[in-house]
Amino acid sequence: MEPQLIIFDCDGVLVDSEILAAEVESRLLTESGYPIEPEAIAERFAGLTWTDILIQVEKESGVPISASLIEESARQMDQKLRNELNVIDDIEQVAAALKYPKCIASNSNSASLKMMLEQSTLYDTFAPNIFSAREVGTKKAKPAPDVFLYAAKHFNVDPACCIVIEDSAHGVHAASTAGMRVIGFTGGAHTYPGHADKLTDAGAETVISRHRDLPAVIQAMTVWSEAV
Repeated sequence: MEPQLIIFDCDGVLVDSEILAAEVESRLLTESGYPIEPEAIAERFAGLTWTDILIQVEKESGVPISASLIEESARQMDQKLRNELNVIDDIEQVAAALKYPKCIASNSNSASLKMMLEQSTLYDTFAPNIFSAREVGTKKAKPAPDVFLYAAKHFNVDPACCIVIEDSAHGVHAASTAGMRVIGFTGGAHTYPGHADKLTDAGAETVISRHRDLPAVIQAMTVWSEAV
C-alpha cells in the first residue's frame, strides 16, 4: 500500500538541534544540582519538552528545580539556534523531491520551528503544514500521539497510511501509538551507541542514518506491506 502522508519530526531529523539542546540542558541541570552529561540528556530525554524533562528530573532526584530554568533555557537555545544550527545532510534535496504529501509534527513551538527552518529551504518545502504539538488539537506533546493524529486528520488520511520519520524513542512511541509506521533516524549529531536498537524497541520498523536512503526505504516499506 502506497503511503499517503510522510510526517517528519523536526529536531534531530531535519535540523541538528538536539545536540544543542542537550548542551544547554546539561549545563543548566548540572548548575542546579543534577549533574548530567549532554550525551545522557540525548539518550534519556530526546523528544521530550524541556518542561517535561524538568518535571521528570525533579521527581527522580528530589532536587528542586527553579521555574526560571524554562526562561533561561529558551534564551540560551535561541542564541545557539541562530548561531550554531546545522541542517541535517541531504534532507533539503530529499524532502523537496518526495512525491508524497508531507508535513512536520514537532514538540517545538511554532516560532522556533519557523526560525530553524527558515535557515534553509526547509520552511518553504513544508509550509504551511508545520504542526507544533503544543499549539494544535489537544495541545498534548509527544510521547502522546495527538500531534500525529492531528496531522493525519488534517490531510484526511488514515493513520495506517502514514509513515513517520523520528529520531527519539519518545517520538517513535507516539507515532506507533497513533497506528502509524515509523522509520527511525540516527543521523543527527546527538546519536549514541545503541540508538538504533532503542528506536527499534520503541516500535520503529527500520532505521536509517542517512536521508538519501529514505526514498528507497519508503518504497521498500510499500512492498513489505503488500507482501504481508
